[in-house]
Amino acid sequence: MKTLKYAAALIFIVAMTAVYLTGCASSRSGEVYSRDQARQVQTVEMGTVESVKTVMIEGTKTPIGTAAGGVAGGVLGSTVGSGSGKTVATVLGALVGAAAGTAAEEGITRKQGLEIVVNKDNGQTIVVVQEADVMISAGDRVRIITAADGTTRVSK
Repeated sequence: MKTLKYAAALIFIVAMTAVYLTGCASSRSGEVYSRDQARQVQTVEMGTVESVKTVMIEGTKTPIGTAAGGVAGGVLGSTVGSGSGKTVATVLGALVGAAAGTAAEEGITRKQGLEIVVNKDNGQTIVVVQEADVMISAGDRVRIITAADGTTRVSK
């Protein structure tokens, strides 16, 4: 019965961590603006897409995934053995859980992206990487939108 309670707590912790991490991941989308960018002047330049390549945008690596995994691993490890064996299992469970939590966070928040090479009308060539949520192809005429903080996006 005690093992079932620990397993239920472990499942709850992992599920809540996954929900939290996906909700907190910042977007690298060309369609999403941060709160700070709203109502701010941004510059717009025009250009033609030279090439588009599919890339992977790595996920976040915060202490949250590590901590949640460590707690979950420690809870699970504490269900093994008794006495000093139980202590060792708890510590090992926490260490393995922390490593697994870090890897899970990065995997959950990883995104498909596009590396977009644009020949600007002024003759300059730039590369912008953003989430692959807007289909952009070679030859497309696009807007290059740059915020005051340097954030740049490509939009049709």
